[in-house]
Amino acid sequence: MSAPLLDAALKGELAALYRAPERHYHGLSHIEALLALVQAYRPAVTDPEAVEAAIWFHDAVYDSRAKDNEARSAALARAKLTGRTDEGRIGRIAATIEATATHEVPSFDDADAERDAALFLDMDLSILGATPDVFDAYEQAVRREYDWVEEAAWKAGRGMVLRGFLARPHIFHTPQFRQRFETQARENMARSVERLAG
Repeated sequence: MSAPLLDAALKGELAALYRAPERHYHGLSHIEALLALVQAYRPAVTDPEAVEAAIWFHDAVYDSRAKDNEARSAALARAKLTGRTDEGRIGRIAATIEATATHEVPSFDDADAERDAALFLDMDLSILGATPDVFDAYEQAVRREYDWVEEAAWKAGRGMVLRGFLARPHIFHTPQFRQRFETQARENMARSVERLAG
């Protein structure tokens, strides 16, 4: 039996990062929600351990003033996972983490790895398709993470992000998530865009 990709000590180290007081949305409850989704969609996931590693590391570095959180989180994953599995697998995990910057599926030679990355990205965006009250609480939590941004700039920036998602042919990459979350996500974001413009 090979050693787990993430042992209790490493999870504890990462959990401490997610407990930082300035994390109002990108904290431990976000990670727990994604880990629950991996379990729910486990039959569709080829390498659940790698997807779980991507979940644990994807927001490990989170500074709302920085533009390179995804790259720094991926670099941390590479550093911490080296010696625990092969380089190819680490590279796929890191590329999957980096893809959270754009939420576009990275290209892999392996179709299974590409599908896992698509599922992971959909899990990360599933909050957009939550019930309206949960979505609104998420929006308020993210706003608190950016409390240093003055209101007009926040409304312009957030509105641009949401309109960018709404302009995509599909918000979710996989049929499972599209079917479950797409319609509600579009309703939530359209409502938010209207509120930000008001």
